[in-house]
Amino acid sequence: MKWSFRPAGVCFKNLMLPNFPLFFLFLLLPRSSATVLNTSEGEEMCPAVRGVILDHSLVLDPGNVASFTPAAKSLLRRLRYSKIRTGVSYGSGLSSDKVNLLKSVAEPYSCDCLLLSGCSTDAAVGEITCAWGDIRGSILYLAPKLDALHKISCRWLTIKDVEVTNACPNSSRLDIDKLEELPLTICRLNKKAIESDVVMVGYIMKPSREEDFAKRGALPMCPTPNGLMFLPLTFDLCLPLQLEDVDVVLHKATDEIVSIDLSCQAESSYKITYTPGMQELQRHIECHSHCSVVDPLKNIYPVLDRLTIQQILLGLEGLKIEGRSAIRGPHFLKVSYFDEPDLAKRLLEAKLSLPSIVKPQVACGVPDAHSMAIVFRDEDFNDLNVPTPAVIQEYVDHSSTLFKFYVLGENVFHAVKKSTPNADVLMKLSERNGLKPILFDSLKSLPTDTGKQNPGDQEQNIDLGLVRDAANWLSKTLNLTIFGFDVVIQEGSGDHVIVDVNYLPSFKEVPDDVAIPAFWEAIRKKFDSKAVEKQ
Repeated sequence: MKWSFRPAGVCFKNLMLPNFPLFFLFLLLPRSSATVLNTSEGEEMCPAVRGVILDHSLVLDPGNVASFTPAAKSLLRRLRYSKIRTGVSYGSGLSSDKVNLLKSVAEPYSCDCLLLSGCSTDAAVGEITCAWGDIRGSILYLAPKLDALHKISCRWLTIKDVEVTNACPNSSRLDIDKLEELPLTICRLNKKAIESDVVMVGYIMKPSREEDFAKRGALPMCPTPNGLMFLPLTFDLCLPLQLEDVDVVLHKATDEIVSIDLSCQAESSYKITYTPGMQELQRHIECHSHCSVVDPLKNIYPVLDRLTIQQILLGLEGLKIEGRSAIRGPHFLKVSYFDEPDLAKRLLEAKLSLPSIVKPQVACGVPDAHSMAIVFRDEDFNDLNVPTPAVIQEYVDHSSTLFKFYVLGENVFHAVKKSTPNADVLMKLSERNGLKPILFDSLKSLPTDTGKQNPGDQEQNIDLGLVRDAANWLSKTLNLTIFGFDVVIQEGSGDHVIVDVNYLPSFKEVPDDVAIPAFWEAIRKKFDSKAVEKQ
């Protein structure tokens, strides 16, 4: 493939400038890209972004040249998982030792190191084509700006015969100051480059969760087959600016909770305190009707409160059919303090026997939400190290088998996992410690049995039709699009017991080729349904 570029009067030999706080952004395009998309009369747009090249001075940490800056690491991960090719450029003046160091730093990010600065155009073309071949799209090149009078400029470029020129030399520029702004720039360029309607999904979640989703290809900055494009929102940049082109917001709001006050008597929305950034996002969504939400914040409140979700699960009684297994929530009791004088009596009234499992009423978003205990004797509730208010829940014997169900719009998937052992095994484990309560963090480790129980042995006992009915009922009752719930099958009765409900789970047990298209479909259908409602 042949490449041609004319970066608005800037020569490659001038690009290797150290320690410039601002940098220049321009486009390179392949000669063979024949398609030029017109958005309006007299305006031509460039092809979608398929590659990004960054000058090494923009990504290397000045304090540790053997590492990229945090902003560069985050950016390169996002580009990689979006299947956007990435490269780091360097000049011929860089020593071989430093080039080798640069390559070792770039390798974990699948990032190519390209000799571009200070070399001829033909040599630069050869380096790019050797690394990337027929990439078929635009390439963004970021380098330090020659002066500090302007921000990073990105002009619309397109192909004229065999050269790249400014298509709209007098058009407004996309200006950015730092690397964190590049995903927004890429998404805007890609949205303008696509003829059909593209739905921009702005998402917010903690970095570790984002990476788990992104690794599976779930959050691409290039359009999905059903026309979604994902923009990572950050509270470090102006939020209204990021949301200008966002059509729908996907959030894991529980990652942004500061505190939850369950003693508050006001409406649920006032019990939760979010980070300032999440509060700003919430205000913007409420004030701008153009931006819909996959699941409004108020819809996730029930899954934050274990007492509320237990009370909601009582409604499963309506799904009972004679001759069929029952699906229900576990028996439960809320306690404000463990030293209540009539606690034993209240446990009997709630149909609870020992052992029982004790969970904080707050289900997520705060540090102690997953600190739990299994209690074997009434007296051991005193001074129990579980945050209050708490929910005491029936411990269901379930042959160490847990069924995790994932609801993605109209699709329901499940996986089988090993779980905690039956009560008799737990008793034996606890006897070694004087029958003291078993304390654990449910996110880190669970009490386990060393026996050879195979979780798959229980799969033939589950009534998938019954659970699907429950999933549809929960979806309508909670008005949620993407959520998960855990089911155990009680030994003896065969009751299907829902022991947990959560919002936006990772659904990592479901194969990517099945889960990711269903994830995209759920978001797209939710957006389309909201658009119809607004008409």
